[in-house]
Amino acid sequence: MKKWVFVALLAVAVVSWWWLTPTSALPVRLVAATTGPVAQLVANTRAGTVRACQRSKLSLTGGGTVATLQVQNGDRVEPGQLLMSLWDQDQQARVQQSEAQLTVAALSKAERCDVSERASREAKRALSLAKQQLLSDEALDQALTNAELARHSCQRAEAEISVAKAQLALQQALLSQTRLLAPFAGVVAEINGEVGEFVTPSPPGIPTPPAVDLIDDSCLYVRAPIDEVDAAGIRVGMPVVVTLDAYRGRQFSATVSRIAPYVQDYEKQARTVDVEARFNQLPDDVLLLIGYSADIEIVLKQQDNTLRLPTETIFAQNQVLVLGNDNRLQLRTVSTGISNWRWSQITSGLTEGEQVLLSLDTPEAVAGALVTPADDSHD
Repeated sequence: MKKWVFVALLAVAVVSWWWLTPTSALPVRLVAATTGPVAQLVANTRAGTVRACQRSKLSLTGGGTVATLQVQNGDRVEPGQLLMSLWDQDQQARVQQSEAQLTVAALSKAERCDVSERASREAKRALSLAKQQLLSDEALDQALTNAELARHSCQRAEAEISVAKAQLALQQALLSQTRLLAPFAGVVAEINGEVGEFVTPSPPGIPTPPAVDLIDDSCLYVRAPIDEVDAAGIRVGMPVVVTLDAYRGRQFSATVSRIAPYVQDYEKQARTVDVEARFNQLPDDVLLLIGYSADIEIVLKQQDNTLRLPTETIFAQNQVLVLGNDNRLQLRTVSTGISNWRWSQITSGLTEGEQVLLSLDTPEAVAGALVTPADDSHD
């Protein structure tokens, strides 16, 4: 019996000696619980793309030989500006012919309507003479008939003018098809065709390069796929943070402008919903190119001036290792609110300023371990 008591006392002494005897402290990285903003985010599953709100790959409706090129690649144009024109002398001649036919129709109307007015006056005189019994019934009937025929001839001349105007409008429309105009202000991205070359429109089902690729770069947005599980909480108008591979380390503000009304279902890929985010205001030193790859983070919720910790400091069952007054790590359970890949909101279990272990990849850093802040520790 005395032997077992002695062994127990020896074990207690060893443990007490290990606990109370100073040992070399383990250098670890620590981070303090601070206040700041925490947001609940949704990110794209695959890289998104920078797009223009307006981009038109313009082509002429008919074939022909390129007569003039009014712009070059990279030129900025205004709405209605002429970009390209085809050889159109034959069509200009048809327009002139239609204009001449309209002039002839107008002269014919003037002539026939003058005759109608004269016949109307003669019919009135014939009626007056017939009332005085100075004109026969046959002559009166002839005068009235002539007046009616002349009136119909004048009306027909008016209709012929309408036909001539329509024919002129048709020829002018055909002439306009030989000219390619800018539908909106933008920059010319690419021109396909040179002066003297014959260009043809795209046959149905057979795509051909456009004559002019025009981009409105004053309005840009990002289209990115979002997993269908995360898409349910997204609404138009939510704030977005955009990052670009071309501008690493910088963030740009945007707003959700459109959510696709259907789910993309591609074979061997997760089902996603396309979400579009329009840039709010780009800095003057940023030149975005159409087609840049981009990532978006949509802010679903945000808490300002709330207690927070880096998300990487929290492990299983919302537990953290807190630095105690004796410089030993203490296991503590905390309650969390909204979080993202970087920050987590702490609703209870910690106070501002308490130091929490950041070096979770250090095997020796466990509850009860004596630690000291490493040289690269940070808040």
